[in-house]
Amino acid sequence: MTVAPLPLIDQLIARRRRIPVTSALIVANLAVFAAMLLSGAGLWHSANGIQLAWGANFGPATKDGEWWRLGSALFLHFGLLHLGMNMLSLLDGGRLVERMFGPLRFVAIYFVSGLTGNLLSLIVQGDRAVSGGASGAIFGVYGALLAFLWQQRATLDRREFVRLFWGACLFAAVTIVLGLNIAGIDNGAHIGGFVAGLLAGAALVRPLDDSAVLGRYRQPVASAGQWLAGLGLALMVVVLVIAIPAPRYRWSEEVMARDEIRDFIGADRRIAHRWNTLIGDAQRNGASFDDLAGQIESEVALPYQQSFEDLSDLHLSPAAPSAATLRELRQYAEARRDASRALVEGLRAHDMDAVRDALEAASRAGERPPAASRPAPAR
Repeated sequence: MTVAPLPLIDQLIARRRRIPVTSALIVANLAVFAAMLLSGAGLWHSANGIQLAWGANFGPATKDGEWWRLGSALFLHFGLLHLGMNMLSLLDGGRLVERMFGPLRFVAIYFVSGLTGNLLSLIVQGDRAVSGGASGAIFGVYGALLAFLWQQRATLDRREFVRLFWGACLFAAVTIVLGLNIAGIDNGAHIGGFVAGLLAGAALVRPLDDSAVLGRYRQPVASAGQWLAGLGLALMVVVLVIAIPAPRYRWSEEVMARDEIRDFIGADRRIAHRWNTLIGDAQRNGASFDDLAGQIESEVALPYQQSFEDLSDLHLSPAAPSAATLRELRQYAEARRDASRALVEGLRAHDMDAVRDALEAASRAGERPPAASRPAPAR
């Protein structure tokens, strides 16, 4: 008498009831999201600055030596909806795939897929978007599920195979199509993670047999197909690493420029206030032109000269978000410096026409440019 094999789900439950890695990953993602909320992130949407500070994947920063962002970005989410959808997908697919492959192989599939997806994201997104989320790794989990089901197709009940295999295909296809039509979805991470998971799953698959019911595993020698899948995955990673374009600008230089811009704007407020105070006090108290000229020179002209030199010492790519702001601030600092110098010269020469011209020039230079633009988020 022939004994029918147990359904796949029953075999997986017999193999390993617990899913420690899937549970730990979900807890870790929830914990990071809660910590981000405490640090100022929004419940439904987080500003790019917070995501960047926590380690989101962003071309200019990642390619500027912060390669750890490829991994940290896997635990960052841009809002509760983003987090909830990813964690439900991880729970649904992870509980099966972890039992199919075992905890250690599941960890390998998850992180190899996530990191590979983020590598492809660097190429697809370029230097335009901040990206984060577990979706690349989750797509890899579903890719590994498909690899396992295809390898086991001859031993599975046809209806069970169709339900699981085509259900996973439908999930991947619908999500990728949505990503092509909805702005802000990082399809590069999705596709890269899916292909990497498919190859990793094919390389690491462990066939089920009747001994799985007793909690034992058959450990066959890796097949030629598994070796090919592993080599294909390694080749994919090498090609992606080689294909990563050079950054259009260095993030460390952009951060330095933003700090300098912030410092200059704060200093400019103080200098402008002091300038107005000196002029007002001189008019009320009748200070001599020479005394006023000395104060304007030391407390206005020289600080603007120093600010102009500090801004000029910054070397920033024209493609950087703060490049235009930095250029306009240099022009502003130079104009205010020249106007204050002209005022000093007019006061010392007792030339009221030159004084009026200098004050008008300072007034014309008074508008400051807007703050630097921020990169757009992607998920």
